[in-house]
Amino acid sequence: MATTGNDDALGALAEVVRRSGVVEPTSCGVVLVSGGADSGCAAAGLARAVGPANVHALHVNYGLRRSADRDERICRDLCSRLRIDLHIERPRQLAGNLQAAARDKRYAAAEQLRARTGSNWIATGHTRSDLAETVLYRLAVSPGARALRGLPAQSGRVVRPLLELERGETRGLAVQAGLPFADDETNLDLDFARNRVRAQVLPALHELNPAAERNIAETQAELVEDAHLLERVVLEALEAAGAGAGASAIRADALDGTEPALRRLALRALAERATGRAVPLGRWRAAEIMRLAARPVGGGVDLGHGVRALCEHGLIRFVASSEADAAPEPASLRVPGSCRFGRWEVRAEVRPGPLEPAGPDLATLDAEALGEELLVRTWREGDRMRPLGMDGHKTLQDLFTDRGVPRSLRHHLPVVTAAGRVVWVAGVAVSEDFRLDPQAREVAVLTARVLD
Repeated sequence: MATTGNDDALGALAEVVRRSGVVEPTSCGVVLVSGGADSGCAAAGLARAVGPANVHALHVNYGLRRSADRDERICRDLCSRLRIDLHIERPRQLAGNLQAAARDKRYAAAEQLRARTGSNWIATGHTRSDLAETVLYRLAVSPGARALRGLPAQSGRVVRPLLELERGETRGLAVQAGLPFADDETNLDLDFARNRVRAQVLPALHELNPAAERNIAETQAELVEDAHLLERVVLEALEAAGAGAGASAIRADALDGTEPALRRLALRALAERATGRAVPLGRWRAAEIMRLAARPVGGGVDLGHGVRALCEHGLIRFVASSEADAAPEPASLRVPGSCRFGRWEVRAEVRPGPLEPAGPDLATLDAEALGEELLVRTWREGDRMRPLGMDGHKTLQDLFTDRGVPRSLRHHLPVVTAAGRVVWVAGVAVSEDFRLDPQAREVAVLTARVLD
C-alpha cells in the first residue's frame, strides 16, 4: 500500500487513532472522506489501526462545485491505495441552507451505510483546528457554556479520532504518507463566517501564542468535564427539592438560598425534561422566572424554540408553547367506558352499591342520574356548579381561584358534563346535584389520569 518511507507517517496516524480511545481495535466502521487531507488521514489511520477490511469509506458528491468530480476521483484513488471499500452517494437536490442540508444528507447517508454494513461507528476527519474554530465561532454567536462544548471526541456513534492534531500536522502527515488530497476552494470564501474565523481570527491568535489551538482545546475539554460534574450536582439538588426523576415542575421556594448557577441549571434541566429536547436558558431568563414565581399573580417566560416557563402560585413548570395555548377537543364518554381528552384518560365504571362517597380526585356518583353518555370538555366562561356539601352554586372560575388551580391548567382540566350540567371537574369538585345516595344500587365511578 505504501513504501517503507511512508510507514512512519501511517504508523503515526494509527497511533493517534488508538490514543483517541474512540475506536476499539476489533471494531468496524464508516469514515467520511471528502478529498481533503484531514479525512484522508482519518481513513489511513483507521485502516492501519483496525484493518482495511473493517473500514468502509463514504464520499458524498453533491455536484455543487466545479471540483466535485475531481474530489470523487481523489477519494477513489485514496481508497484504492488503502484497500478499503468506497461508497459514493450523489444526492439529487438540496433545499434551504445548503451547508446545513449537505451536512444532514452526509450524516444520514453515513448512518444508512453503518446500519447496512453492521458497523460500530462513523468517523470524521475533524482536527483540533476545527474544534478551535467551532469554539471561537460559537463564543461569538451563541451565549452560554453549553455551546462551547461542540465537536466532542464522541457523540453517539460519531467519533473524531484526530482531535489531537492540528490542520497543519495532518497536511504534513498526508504528504509524508503519500496520500492523495486536494484543497477545497470554498474554504477561501470569506462570505462564510467559519472561513473568516479560519483565515483571520485564528492567525491573529497564533501571533499572540503559537499554542492557541491547544489552549482552546484544553479549555473546551475542561468545560466538558465540568458539565458532567454539574449534571450530577443538579440531579441531586432536584431530588432534594422534591423534583426527582420525571418531574418537570418545582416549588420556587425549594430553590431559595441556592446559588444562581445551580438555580439556572436546575430550571434548565426541568425544561428539558418537559420538552424532551435541549433548551437554552440563560442567566437573564432564569432570574425572570424566579422573579415572576415570587409574585402572587405569577406570569410566563418565553424561552424560545416553542418552550414556556409558567409561574403560578409559587409553582414553576415548563411546557411546549402549543401545549400551553391549545385546549383539548371535547370527547364523548360512555358509562361505562373511557375516552382520551388531551393528555388525559377519563374513565367511567359502574359498580354495585352501596359505596362510600369520594372526590374530588375520584368521583362516586349516582349512575341512574348520570345517564349513559357524558361529555368531557374544557372549562367555559360562565360554567357553574353546586360543589358537594355546599348550598349555593359557584362559577368554576371562582372555584379554581379558591382551590389554587393555576390559570395555565384551567383550560386543560377535564370537565365532565351530563345533559349540559357540570358533573365533575377532575381534582377540583364533584357536583351536589349528582350526589351518591347511600342506598343507590349502581354507582358510577369517574377517574382521570395523565398519560405519559
